[in-house]
Amino acid sequence: MLLLFWLGVLGTLYSYFLYPPILMMLGARASQPGGSQATRSALTHATDALPSVSMVITAHNEESKIAQKIENSLALDKTGVDFELIVASDFSTDGTDAIVESYASQGVRLVRADQHLGKEYAQLCAIKASLGEIIVFSDVATELPADSLQKLLPYFADGEVGAISSEDRFISSSGEVAGEGAYVKYEMWLRSLESRVAGLVGLSGSFFAARRSICDQWDIQSPSDFNTALNSARSGLKAISCPDVLGYYPNIKDETKEYKRKLRTAIRGMTALARHPEVLNPGKFGLFSFQVFSHKLMRWAVPWFMLMTFVANLFLLNKPFYMLTFVLQIAFYGAALAAHNKPELRKGGLKILYFFCQVNLALADAAVQFIKGTRMTTWQPSKR
Repeated sequence: MLLLFWLGVLGTLYSYFLYPPILMMLGARASQPGGSQATRSALTHATDALPSVSMVITAHNEESKIAQKIENSLALDKTGVDFELIVASDFSTDGTDAIVESYASQGVRLVRADQHLGKEYAQLCAIKASLGEIIVFSDVATELPADSLQKLLPYFADGEVGAISSEDRFISSSGEVAGEGAYVKYEMWLRSLESRVAGLVGLSGSFFAARRSICDQWDIQSPSDFNTALNSARSGLKAISCPDVLGYYPNIKDETKEYKRKLRTAIRGMTALARHPEVLNPGKFGLFSFQVFSHKLMRWAVPWFMLMTFVANLFLLNKPFYMLTFVLQIAFYGAALAAHNKPELRKGGLKILYFFCQVNLALADAAVQFIKGTRMTTWQPSKR
């Protein structure tokens, strides 16, 4: 039981606290992915050097928001860019398609999926209809700064970059940019470390871009943010995080739906890895395999390591130290339960504790549902 206890502790801590320092050591001598800021700035001003762009907005029954998203996309600074805007309708049944078609005179193209098969299928339809060398993907709820294209395109001057991911920013209910939560800050920092080693193992699905060649093997059963990172690794390229390329989107209005979003994300991730187990072969994917194992598999295993630690601790209560660790665990889970029952307690450290427990409960739930055969390729987006 002593071995199981410490194995559980190590497994719980690894993905969050031990994996990042390993990345820091591996990437210590690596150059800045995407080139230096000076190099990217020079390329931005050499307008004849910018690649052509197809921007794809994926929408399913978004009649209340699609016009605002189109207007935001048309307002992007497209200086020196051969640009086309495509709305990929995932077989919408409301007024979304009609609204998109009303922008045809401004060059907006509607590509309608012939079936409701999910976001990735609609994206595939748009990819086949697109012409750009670089394909930019964005969700309806994500607002992009006017200089987004001018900032993201120069990263592709680095021949080792296959895809780029934006960094997430949240907008409060009052319309102001909200402060970054500890989790978001951590994830963005982790992405910056992965970018220096073998590249990201997942992108921000709400706003990312990829070379056309990376989109050739588009798996409609896997999340496009993971599949794009995988395709980059397959091609010997990297998917990288770009700290100056930002996507703004509002927090989910109904916080009770946040758990369902986490659950869906986890199930889709597990589905992707089950469909592409070859990515765990270090002989074929090198350090990228190590990153997928550490960031994905080990993180999905955290709730089971936590359970192992708790159960093993029950058999060690005859020793003072392990009596203390058990009391600390009870206090930890008790505080999370209190924060769950009383939202006003979700502040500071208690908010992080509650979020951590909620995430891992969702991961455990996702694993059980995945084993039972649940898959999610279509869903209704959480209202923001």
